[in-house]
Amino acid sequence: MANRRDFLKLSALTASLFTFNKSKAAEVLSDSGKKTIKPIVISTWRFGIEANAEAWKTLSTNGRALDAVEAGVKIPEGDPKERSVGLGGRPDRDGRVTLDACIMDEFSNIGSVACLEHIVHPISVARAVMEKTPHVMLVGDGALQFALSQGFKKENLLTAESEAEWKEWLKKSEYKPKVNIENHDTIGMVALDMNGNLSGACTTSGMAFKMHGRVGDSPIIGAGLYVDNEVGAATATGHGEEVIRMAGCHTVVELMRQGLSPEEACKKATERIIASAKRRNKPLDEIQIGFIAINKKGEHGAYCLQKGFNYAVYSPEINNKLIDAKSLL
Repeated sequence: MANRRDFLKLSALTASLFTFNKSKAAEVLSDSGKKTIKPIVISTWRFGIEANAEAWKTLSTNGRALDAVEAGVKIPEGDPKERSVGLGGRPDRDGRVTLDACIMDEFSNIGSVACLEHIVHPISVARAVMEKTPHVMLVGDGALQFALSQGFKKENLLTAESEAEWKEWLKKSEYKPKVNIENHDTIGMVALDMNGNLSGACTTSGMAFKMHGRVGDSPIIGAGLYVDNEVGAATATGHGEEVIRMAGCHTVVELMRQGLSPEEACKKATERIIASAKRRNKPLDEIQIGFIAINKKGEHGAYCLQKGFNYAVYSPEINNKLIDAKSLL
């Protein structure tokens, strides 16, 4: 009889927990038994530290993940010293700085721009595409005209340093991208806010001295960025052509859906990059790919092909730390 009373008391307590504080119950009684870590923001490369700090201003005051990721990636976009994003980005082989970006929120709303010139913050143009047009992607002159119609200022993005480097490159005109951040790369950022919602942003000036009009993975939803608010979010950096081939970030998120941790999912996606390259006899030492991801529990992870990729993490448990990603080679 006592056992029956104890059982009924426990049942009543459990029912009251879920009735009066469902969100807290879900947080405490997650599948892994671990408390959900939120908010959290992660981003690619060393400039992710400054980007995370800006995003944290929004996340730490119960702001929306979408606002946080936009504000965060705008920091390297506006820094002329960062040579792979926004203002100061390295030009294509014609000496023109063209920018790509995309953004995605918790409702699967998406916006993207590609081959956009003269605008310092392509991520904000991408958000305007998402919120103010019936489309998801605008490119080239169409993207520029839309940006100008929305009040964005037309500016010269080619800094003296980038112009000098381009003129030096013209002497041989050899297109040989290096594997890490030396002459290309991307800021990708994904975040989980206090409401348990995910969003992501990705922005880049692409490969230095690329053909004019070349577009990599960064503005392509499912390749350079993907968010599923039921599962997790991922973003990528590196040689975009390789990421596009296997819809890299969508793959990472789907692997998390199957139960893999963020790190395991990033590793598995990187292994698929290797398999694809081997089928095409593509030398692996010419490729770098890095994936970062978070899931709904606030767990994070990363993996890359070559050594040298790092990412920044900011959460209540990790105070904006730069972490070297594990590599397969």
